[in-house]
Amino acid sequence: MIRKMSHATIFVNNQNEALEFYRDKLGFRVHTDAMVAEEFRWLTMCTNDQPDFQIILLEPKPGMMMDEETTQQLRAVMQKGVLGAGVFNTDDCHGTYEELKAKGVQFLSPPSERPYGIEAVFKDNSGNWFSLTQPR
Repeated sequence: MIRKMSHATIFVNNQNEALEFYRDKLGFRVHTDAMVAEEFRWLTMCTNDQPDFQIILLEPKPGMMMDEETTQQLRAVMQKGVLGAGVFNTDDCHGTYEELKAKGVQFLSPPSERPYGIEAVFKDNSGNWFSLTQPR
């Protein structure tokens, strides 16, 4: 029986740039950064409040997981900014919005009242978008 989810993947254009974004701007910490194969970097991040859930920052490359054609198709979808999405919770959406905006995070919408709480939407440097939500 499945107990919980431990990892989720976010495809990124460049793992080093993504590392800087998620660590330096969002405040995540590196869980694992290791070369698994000659060209395969296993880079995972987590939040301090949820260290048992890791976000895999994966750069699409031909090799173990996909061929060249699939890599190019995935990169094309990534450029459109429609591939990745997620929801991050905060206790203070307005305060976190101001903090992240000051660090250069690109917001698509400022904090707004929603039926489920307060939400702001931002993008990472690979075009993935996320909701920053303060639940009711």
